[in-house]
Amino acid sequence: MIIDAHVHIFPPEIRRDREKFLTPEETAFASIYRDPQARMVGAGDLVNLLDEEGVDRAVVFGFPFADEAKARLQNDYVLEAQARFPDRLIGLACFDPRQPWAEKEAVRALDSGLRGLGELAVYGAGFERDTIDRLAALGALCRERGLPMNVHVNEPVGHQYPGKAPLTLPMIYGLVKACAGVKLILAHWGGGLFFYHLMKKEVAGVLADVWFDTAASPFLYRPQVYEIAARIIGPEKILFGSDYPLLKPGRYFREMESAGLDGESLRQIKGEAAAALFSLK
Repeated sequence: MIIDAHVHIFPPEIRRDREKFLTPEETAFASIYRDPQARMVGAGDLVNLLDEEGVDRAVVFGFPFADEAKARLQNDYVLEAQARFPDRLIGLACFDPRQPWAEKEAVRALDSGLRGLGELAVYGAGFERDTIDRLAALGALCRERGLPMNVHVNEPVGHQYPGKAPLTLPMIYGLVKACAGVKLILAHWGGGLFFYHLMKKEVAGVLADVWFDTAASPFLYRPQVYEIAARIIGPEKILFGSDYPLLKPGRYFREMESAGLDGESLRQIKGEAAAALFSLK
């Protein structure tokens, strides 16, 4: 089974008129989607793409809106998409985790049938103590239900790009420690945190319940990252995620194959690890 664990979809209201959603409180949304070249897709188009690319299932979510009504609109669409394509799409609830209504929306969405939370993100800011506390509280909801939580993180060095947050490794590590026991997915290779699994003390235990997804990897790392990460943390902790419509799955598959991964590692990364995490047959 091949599973894309990181895909964004948008309801027709946003796809038709994104300008309407570029409101003052949505500076993060504007930083990425003000550009009309930033593509948006709906559930039907995504399923067609999965068929073309030979992908069996996708984990889908929207954007972490700061406005409650926008977040509800988005999450209701993901619920509808999951119901429409139950054998193809796995939906997560997405919103700005710093908002006072975030936990209420998380409970509503999970009670309605979404399969976890994510991609939760704090664009334009780091993980300060209050942000970590809020994410930990949301993680506790997932821990109680045995569901995963995907959090946007990025590397603290290198080139700038829309959506890159001013995160540090201690911030990311602090989040992981605060979310002990949560099935935590760190997007975008966890900002490189996986490397520290090699340390002799503490870190391997702290990362025991952490998975790392590959979203945007072709823009960030050389293909060798797959083989190196697989040796450090094991392929069962790596989730193929395309960040589609940013990139199509095929580009990732070509890079994985060029990295020299063995067949079992490829199977784990391309889907078996996600199938186990999401309890899929």
